[in-house]
Amino acid sequence: MKNQKIIELQNIFSSRLDTLSHLLDVAEGHFADHLEALLDLRIAPDMLPFSTQIAFVCNQPRNFALWCLGEASNNLDPNVTSLVEARSHISSTKKLLTTINVTDSKLLELKRIDLEEGLYLEISGLCYVNDFLMPNFYFHITTAYNILRMAGAPIGKRDFMIHLVPFVKHQSNT
Repeated sequence: MKNQKIIELQNIFSSRLDTLSHLLDVAEGHFADHLEALLDLRIAPDMLPFSTQIAFVCNQPRNFALWCLGEASNNLDPNVTSLVEARSHISSTKKLLTTINVTDSKLLELKRIDLEEGLYLEISGLCYVNDFLMPNFYFHITTAYNILRMAGAPIGKRDFMIHLVPFVKHQSNT
């Protein structure tokens, strides 16, 4: 299959966005009386708040899709003000992922990533995915998860690994 890796990436991003959505469901149920305060929580004073973590989780698959579509990166506003807006970011990102229609050869192309102060990276598409997007994606989703845990949300590893539920089997004793 010519686009097996691209399809795999779409599925990984989409299923982990479902994980983020699940975490928001738990947060909404557990922190119903103070959701706005939850959006401002952070692990450490120099880290970004929960609301920004949500936007940054979505930015990784979003910019992957835009790159595959030949469009410029376009980050979401990091100032997420409600869970409704957070869910909208997740939904629009998942929808954008479905529009990708490129072959795995896209991963051989060079990708330029502009950094601050005139610095930039120029790396292969595969390096862009493996060494830039995925580490950032998992960093921000893990940070969002950790903020919820720190705040007392009733979540555990099972909630973070919810994408594996379809593969869980039960061994019978017969």
